[in-house]
Amino acid sequence: MKKNNPSNKNINIELDESIAQGSYSNLVIVNHSPTEFVLDFINVMPGTPKAKVRSRIILTPEHVKKFIKALDENLNKFESSFGEIKNFKKEVFPISFGPKGEA
Repeated sequence: MKKNNPSNKNINIELDESIAQGSYSNLVIVNHSPTEFVLDFINVMPGTPKAKVRSRIILTPEHVKKFIKALDENLNKFESSFGEIKNFKKEVFPISFGPKGEA
């Protein structure tokens, strides 16, 4: 008898045309509570004192760990193909982002 393995099931993923365009981000702010991580993706333009959150993604801690692993694997593949990404100086942004809270 063949076992029904959930990992063998296909998921039909739809990509809406407006989402497919993507959003550029050069800053991400990460906050967390005991149950969630909140990633706010922002596009900061030089010389502009104000920036808006372009996208907010909320993940469980388990999914954050999987996400980090997937990013690490893809970063290694990228650097194998295109060379090492040079380290950059850490920029410090004076950010006023409203009150801190738990999601």
